[in-house]
Amino acid sequence: MIDVTELTKRYGRGSRVRTAVDRLTFTVRPGRVTGFLGPNGAGKSTTLRLVLGLGDPTSGTVTVDGRPFRGRPRGLRHAGALLDAGDVHGGHTGRAHLRALARANAIPAARVEEVLHEVGLARAADRRIRGYSLGMRQRLGIAGALLGDPPVLLFDEPLNGLDPEGVLWVRGLFRRLADEGRTVFVSSHMMAEMEHTADHLVVIGRGRLIADESLAEFSARADRAGRTTVTVRAARPDRLAAVLTAEGAAVRPGPDGALEVTGLDTVRIGELALEQRMLLHALTTRGASLEEAFMALTADSVEYPAGEPR
Repeated sequence: MIDVTELTKRYGRGSRVRTAVDRLTFTVRPGRVTGFLGPNGAGKSTTLRLVLGLGDPTSGTVTVDGRPFRGRPRGLRHAGALLDAGDVHGGHTGRAHLRALARANAIPAARVEEVLHEVGLARAADRRIRGYSLGMRQRLGIAGALLGDPPVLLFDEPLNGLDPEGVLWVRGLFRRLADEGRTVFVSSHMMAEMEHTADHLVVIGRGRLIADESLAEFSARADRAGRTTVTVRAARPDRLAAVLTAEGAAVRPGPDGALEVTGLDTVRIGELALEQRMLLHALTTRGASLEEAFMALTADSVEYPAGEPR
């Protein structure tokens, strides 16, 4: 388990002070995959580094299974992490890199071979890392995180560079680790993938906590805000669009002549069509996606919005 309490990290001095993490409090529990989301510059990577003792907080505390991680000897046995797949010596082979990590953490050498097979790098283990693709480096970083068979695992953008097969493999890996009772904390900007991977979400913006709730609860935020979309297929779509717009709905063209409607539910749309004696061919509801919910919730926390005037 990871406990973050009133965690704050500031950089600089005087008028140049920048707050990267601002009084964050949340808990990452075992037995589920927790997604860590936020716009670029939200403080996600800084938070992960503070969890692993790679920096000192300005104030607040963070513990891994009840203790600060920095004070734990043989750290890979307690928590494994992938923070930057490129932060390895390119002149080493994959096997040599993992063996060095194993020696430093008193992990049996046989474990190196196990994780190489698990991540699919056994045949490339004796190649220099500088010749690895980004996806292969990601797999090597995941192997390093798994090396000590730890109860806590942290991954920062683990899907970068992976092909579709690799993405499916990682998705299954995270699920298996969580089902084994481990704490799995995954930072990612890939909203659609988190929709298939995470059970719980921690969302931050400008260093502050925005949401700490289940995936279903988070997605429901957009539905409650009227972002559910109804797809309508009608015999006379132009006439129906005018009626729905007059009722206060937002209507836009959809695929194959359909209408995409927000602001009215299927019952009211059906009633209006009946009142106007208009024939409907289809009437279906689509809930808000995780990406839509995320964009709606973090709109005020984007540090550099596109199209922002200079």
